[in-house]
Amino acid sequence: MSENSRRNFIKKAGRLGLSLGIGGGLVSTPLAAAALNNEDAAYKFNSMQQNKAVRDGKASLITFLHTADIHSQLYQHDEFFIENDKPVYKKRGGLASLKTMINTLRNQNAANTLVIDGGDCFQGSGIAALSEGKAIIPLMNNIGYDIMLPGNWEVVYGKEMMMQDMFGYDALKVCANMYHDTQDDQKGDLIFPPYFVKHIAGIKIGFIGYNDPLTPKRQSPAYCDGMKFTPPEANVAKYIKILREYEKCQLVFLVTHMGLAQQFGLSNKEQVKGVDYILGADTHERLRKPIQGTYAKVTEPGAFGSFIARLDIVMEDGNIKDQTYQLLDVDPEKYKEDEEMKQLISKANEPYKKELSRVIGKTKKPLIRYYVIETPMDNFITDAIMWKFKPDIALSNGFRFCPPLVPDPATGTADITIDYLWSMLPVDSEAKKGSVTGKQLWYWLETELENTFAKDPAKRLGGWVIRFKGMEVNFTLGNEAGKRVNYIKVGGKPVDLNREYSFVACEREGDPDTTLCRMQGVQQPHLLGYTMHKVIEEYLAVHSPIAPVVEGRCTATDAPPTLLTQVMGLGYEFS
Repeated sequence: MSENSRRNFIKKAGRLGLSLGIGGGLVSTPLAAAALNNEDAAYKFNSMQQNKAVRDGKASLITFLHTADIHSQLYQHDEFFIENDKPVYKKRGGLASLKTMINTLRNQNAANTLVIDGGDCFQGSGIAALSEGKAIIPLMNNIGYDIMLPGNWEVVYGKEMMMQDMFGYDALKVCANMYHDTQDDQKGDLIFPPYFVKHIAGIKIGFIGYNDPLTPKRQSPAYCDGMKFTPPEANVAKYIKILREYEKCQLVFLVTHMGLAQQFGLSNKEQVKGVDYILGADTHERLRKPIQGTYAKVTEPGAFGSFIARLDIVMEDGNIKDQTYQLLDVDPEKYKEDEEMKQLISKANEPYKKELSRVIGKTKKPLIRYYVIETPMDNFITDAIMWKFKPDIALSNGFRFCPPLVPDPATGTADITIDYLWSMLPVDSEAKKGSVTGKQLWYWLETELENTFAKDPAKRLGGWVIRFKGMEVNFTLGNEAGKRVNYIKVGGKPVDLNREYSFVACEREGDPDTTLCRMQGVQQPHLLGYTMHKVIEEYLAVHSPIAPVVEGRCTATDAPPTLLTQVMGLGYEFS
């Protein structure tokens, strides 16, 4: 397909109604690239390799391997799937198996393969937290990534540590929207190079990186001290022009960490005209086929080192002649653990092994966090907060990270270790108490629901619905902003808009004293002298084994309690 034909095709796609909304506003499209199962994709890749133009050197076959949101999950772990509408758990991931798999796939097209990571790598486990990310760097370097992007959680240790960790990677770093915001000669400069150009098999390929511009709002404000973020629309057209018109790149990719909603919204904006693919990350979505926007296709490769997204493209005379995409499981049964990586992981773990392996409790039910509206894992956390402090309401943020923990069928339980506690709560924040009126509570819930389900994807913060105990909330996610909440009950009674209610949540470093869990105007705010980890440990000492389940604390009129994605209607289902 010529470049003009390709552009005419995607313009027609836009006119056919590719748009992003919620409820009735989303339009599914048959124009998304056809899905291939692994066998079909492998067959097609072999066919592409045997293509006469490829064999004669007139065309080039290029492979891209993409991971993201590994969150420092170093070992194989339970992973959540949906099969026949039921949860199924399988062992997946582990950096030692991931390395073997990447090497296997890379060797299939050794000279023409690029390996990319989309961020949120050195945060999310005990080893990562206790080493401030430093222990993860040699492990990722050992895999041999070519390009790496900072994600929204890369800021968790502060700007200086983020830079030390990111620049510790051997891979090239790209990010076009993170700036120094300090009173020195660096003010206004980009922290990382905005783009990278790579020559492969006579093809010039450009990559532009973008972190989530909402990171300072999503994270504790102090994490982003000395940094400024801008939306991609501010400069992406400029860099595309540089890559297309001056560098003469035949392929252009955006490598982004913004979440599927924002990334699909970006793919429909004219500023990204000239981009072939948006290689996305952040919301841990498992795209098993690219989603076609007006100007670019969008992919996202799941999380926790459990998956690799593979894209193969045949280029001839500067045009895409063929392409195939597949999301592949990192299956330890298929990919034997790399011995060198196992030794490196053992070395990284050694200083923390005794503490991180300590068992603090057991669970009889799977601890999972994949559901958008309510999760067993956060019900457990808010149960602990409520037990310890006895407020009217206990809150936990709408986190997505942390792989499942599934009981052993032989014993009926699974051990909860300190390491797993760090995966559930990767920042050991102090508990904080305050009070708000019912009216403030209602307004705050409307704001949080807008953060999750905004029709404008640029306004979505990327997390899921806030989690709680002590309240019962019903909402309609397809309604307009400010009109989603149908009712709130506190302590089993309808909320009194004039009454004050006490609540406990975790302190966000850098927030005003009267802001708690993004709720503003909190009365009588005060720290409680306990970190969240301490609360969990004390609760488990009394209540283990636990058995949390989804129990209807939060419900939607237009979505099931098992909702697994905030982006519906694109022909995509989480599986």
